[in-house]
Amino acid sequence: MTQRPLFDANASAGGKDFGDLPEWDLSDLYTSPDAPELKRDLDWLEQACASFAADYQGKLGDLDAEGFLTAIHRHEKIENVAGRIMSFAGLRYYQLTTDSARTKFLSDTQEKITIYTTPLVFFTLELNRLDDAVLDTLFASNSDLARYKPAFDRIRAMKPYQLSDEMENFLHDMGVVGDAWERLFDETIAGLEFEIDGDALPIEATLNLLTDPDRTKRQAAAEELARVFGANIRTFARVHNTSAKEKEIMDRWRGMPTAQTGRHLSNHVEPEVVEALRNAVVAAYPKLSHRYYNLKRKWLGLDVMQVWDRNAPLPLEDPKVVSWDDARATVMNAYAEFDPRMADIAQPFFDKGWIDAAVKPGKAPGAFAHPTVTDVHPYVMLNYLGKPRDVMTLAHELGHGVHQVLAAGQGEMLSSTPLTLAETASVFGEMLTFRRMLDNAKTDAERKVLLAGKVEDMINTVVRQIAFYDFECKLHAARRGGELTPDDINALWMSVQAESLGEAFDYMPGYETFWAYIPHFVHSPFYVYAYAFGDGLVNALYAVYQEQPEGFQEKYFDMLKAGGSKHHKALLAPFGLDASDPKFWDKGLSMISGFIDELEAMEG
Repeated sequence: MTQRPLFDANASAGGKDFGDLPEWDLSDLYTSPDAPELKRDLDWLEQACASFAADYQGKLGDLDAEGFLTAIHRHEKIENVAGRIMSFAGLRYYQLTTDSARTKFLSDTQEKITIYTTPLVFFTLELNRLDDAVLDTLFASNSDLARYKPAFDRIRAMKPYQLSDEMENFLHDMGVVGDAWERLFDETIAGLEFEIDGDALPIEATLNLLTDPDRTKRQAAAEELARVFGANIRTFARVHNTSAKEKEIMDRWRGMPTAQTGRHLSNHVEPEVVEALRNAVVAAYPKLSHRYYNLKRKWLGLDVMQVWDRNAPLPLEDPKVVSWDDARATVMNAYAEFDPRMADIAQPFFDKGWIDAAVKPGKAPGAFAHPTVTDVHPYVMLNYLGKPRDVMTLAHELGHGVHQVLAAGQGEMLSSTPLTLAETASVFGEMLTFRRMLDNAKTDAERKVLLAGKVEDMINTVVRQIAFYDFECKLHAARRGGELTPDDINALWMSVQAESLGEAFDYMPGYETFWAYIPHFVHSPFYVYAYAFGDGLVNALYAVYQEQPEGFQEKYFDMLKAGGSKHHKALLAPFGLDASDPKFWDKGLSMISGFIDELEAMEG
């Protein structure tokens, strides 16, 4: 029923003394777990779901266009109320995942919502039993109803994989069991402690040390991550085995041809488009990551790099801490320079408690923007530690927030953007911020540091995420052959690392366990290719902006406002772009390659 917050796999963090950091004010959802409004909405939801089923089950084929539109509006209202409740429970939980009361509240709420909404399962099942001609006639007779056609198209794409009503109800009820494995993963990660120089650190602060200028600190952090992951690897292997097996059972029953099919369907993207993206990136490894990391190896004065050097700052980099106010000003100025409307939409995030920025014990790691529901507003979570990359994470998540605000006008059924396009505004926000910082660079050294940082971010977004995607493809294929031991999963991880990172690296003992902490593998299998899709898309979009700036902003805002109401072909057509053209991806990859060319030229 609701959109889950999705953690950004390449979100980074970093130092101290960065000023007062904002915290969420969740009162726009509910004031507390025992707020009377929350009980009122739960009671309303139970009754509304039951009456919806009583009014419409077995009768969808008899409805005229007006009646169908009324049913959709009622269904959207139910989605809205359920989404508000689950957003509140989920966001409270992510603030402190180690608090048993919050965990219980989330679990109990989830169970209630699942029970209350079970009567609604018939809606999509019955909808998919209608003939195309029936729906076409209804859409042709009512323009307000026709607006929902893209949502119906997505629902009907699942038609070949639909099970019996009884089985679909059973699977709906069983959803809370699968979610429990996700919570086990979240709570295990949030509860891990890493001992560095006598201090017990959470995972975010430890991962942050991998960007420390001091190589001994980076090494200590990497080795401690490996030690703790190794000590918990059986738990992580159990979570991955179970979630992959659950998915395999679902896919087999539904008759889905591949493990990736469900993700492609929900993303409303053709498998061959994703395959073209994947192949273009893998073919580009030598001219992207392999070439860049060889440059970095020379800059660091090393014969061979270790994995703890991958995100090391350059020797000439100023290790200054970026205050929260400076980060905010940098991003907001970049947004305003592109279009003042973009900064106006972003402003309330800072002023009204829509961002939770500080690193705190028990808080979920990473970063996300959660859209909640269309009549509230998104919430952004960060783990801000004052590194320049954290400024980019702020620009990224705020881009998601702006997109979600603009798309809210589409309503619950059409506002949600497929993941492939959901990364557009976030990566574009990063690009605007980077370009402004590059334009304001005062020295060649500063320019070099900025360019290198952007190349590393792009490699993390494109190369690393496609390597993650390949790892998942191998993991799910291997799990179909039986239970995977931790060593089996470790071997799959290492098979994609050397290929994607290149010969500049050596791999310390223990690095084979670093698959364990990536949340997407558990929360949303095959999500990760959306990052590479988004980066390639934005690089091509930005090239259009540079070549033809006139009128670009209007077309860009129209694209964001469309939410999930249009296919990627229709959204990109006004810009003269087509993601189904295999050459499309080469445009985006050539931008990264061009930055590396510039860095190589600086060596001359």
